Amino acid sequence: MRKKNESLRLSIYESLKNRKKPRPERPAERASPEGTLIASYNVHKCVGADRRFDPERISRVIQEIDADVIGLQEADSRFGERTGLLDLRRLERETGLTPVPLAGVNKAHGWHGNVVLFKQGTVRDVHQVNLPGLEPRGALLAEIELARGGTLRIIAAHLGLLHRSRAQQARKILELMNRDSDTPTILLGDLNEWRLGDRSSLNTFQAAFGPLPAAVPSFPSTLPLLALDRIMGNRQGLISTVHVHDTPLARVASDHLPIKAMVSLDAVRAETSAAAQTA
Repeated sequence: MRKKNESLRLSIYESLKNRKKPRPERPAERASPEGTLIASYNVHKCVGADRRFDPERISRVIQEIDADVIGLQEADSRFGERTGLLDLRRLERETGLTPVPLAGVNKAHGWHGNVVLFKQGTVRDVHQVNLPGLEPRGALLAEIELARGGTLRIIAAHLGLLHRSRAQQARKILELMNRDSDTPTILLGDLNEWRLGDRSSLNTFQAAFGPLPAAVPSFPSTLPLLALDRIMGNRQGLISTVHVHDTPLARVASDHLPIKAMVSLDAVRAETSAAAQTA
């Protein structure tokens, strides 16, 4: 317990030390005009930091982000018959974002609350994976052929609250990666891991994703101290620096802030070509 508390204090200290005053963002602001903007957002069942249920606010934050691909967590009610909480048809009309189609779901938007939305492209493959652990958790794998060219695989996940469960779930995702490590792949979602050091389940992902991007605190939204949300790629240069989407509306709409990054398949192609020439 002492080591756990020390790790938490260190994580909070590092977040406070590196914290900068948020810069106001324009709704459609992007890090670069090139590439594909991806994002991850735990919408907390559309309950905001003010404890008010308001799906409209979540939709407006999604519009602010203006992502080409976005993974949502907790987009469905959790108990009883899972029911989607957003107006996806209206969201599609207003943003162009379409949900990746799923099998065997009736009223739910996603798989264990995980939803992947994309703007332009074609879904080539979808897998709905149950993750091990005491809580019902899942991962959604979607292979999307992008309209601008190239194929991108998205693994959208929401890991458990218990350390032992997260360790099992991380190993399961690594097993999925080992089946096909050639496709440019993005892992995104609420990984629920704030620990630092050897006991962190994030270390498991380094075998497939290499050195992890710098932590970006996104929780709680009113004073983000912990980097529970993550975006990582399995190729060097595949994603740009991960940023938090910190706006006044995002701070109240959910208990998590969204995070985002730019994907460049061109950088991966250039790296692959250079490696082939030197081989």
